[in-house]
Amino acid sequence: MSMIQVQNVSKTFGTNKAVDNVSFDIPEGKIYGILGPNGAGKTTTIRMINHIMVPDSGQILVNGKIASPETQREIGYMPEERGLYKKMKVGEQLLYLAQLKGLDIATARKSISYWLERFEAKTWAKKEIGELSKGMQQKIQFIATVAHDPEIFIFDEPFSGLDPINSELLRDVILELKSRGKTILFSTHRMEQVEQMCDYICLYKEGKNVLQGDLGEIKRSFGKNTVVLEFEGDSSFLDTIQNVRFLNRSNRFAEIVPDVGVDPKSILESAMQHVTIIRYELVLPSLQEIFIQTVKKESVTV
Repeated sequence: MSMIQVQNVSKTFGTNKAVDNVSFDIPEGKIYGILGPNGAGKTTTIRMINHIMVPDSGQILVNGKIASPETQREIGYMPEERGLYKKMKVGEQLLYLAQLKGLDIATARKSISYWLERFEAKTWAKKEIGELSKGMQQKIQFIATVAHDPEIFIFDEPFSGLDPINSELLRDVILELKSRGKTILFSTHRMEQVEQMCDYICLYKEGKNVLQGDLGEIKRSFGKNTVVLEFEGDSSFLDTIQNVRFLNRSNRFAEIVPDVGVDPKSILESAMQHVTIIRYELVLPSLQEIFIQTVKKESVTV
């Protein structure tokens, strides 16, 4: 069952077509990632799903219903631009926002208490939002998003402003929500996070979805075209390898993409003439590499 259906949706601002005939379905209980560079149309799409904006054409269904003020209540939405009241105390603000989403006071307090403890933030309840760091405010915004326990969560750049430890904590919580059967959509330009978490993706370029589908199937469709090489010896031999592109390289490691028609074994043969090989492996491409390859050719759907 699809919890969110985006059907041939377009949105134009002046002469700029921010979203251009985009379609995708988000299955129930899965994590779906919208990714792409800044300005590609991700946030505009999310705002239309949340009925903050209305499509110029096409339609959006949320749990089988056309996106509307009614469907907004079924979604926990964390916007890219944070919307907290700087002079309001944390506990009061979370209680107010939870009640706006339909929780009674007792249920709201219980939920807020749980999430503050989950994020090691109970001592912040009487602080004003303006007293908190950006990362701390990010946690409070997240709690405001999840406190009413909807079936659908939408996070727009949720890891912005978080250090690595708190990014890992937030990732674990999102995966925990998925394990409880929640449907999750999030937008990011950080592809490594999508690769770690998402079941499905929709990749945007200039308002269009140029690649979409099951992440595992997409990666397999590109084949094992990336050479991973670990070695001991002088790494300067890498400069002599022709018709390849380096994704990563260091004194003892290289991640290499051969050009079309180049036999990956030729890279190994060249390396063996100069260094001791510790590891040679052909692997599936990273999502970053898939993005680079995809934006160079016509739209594709898997």
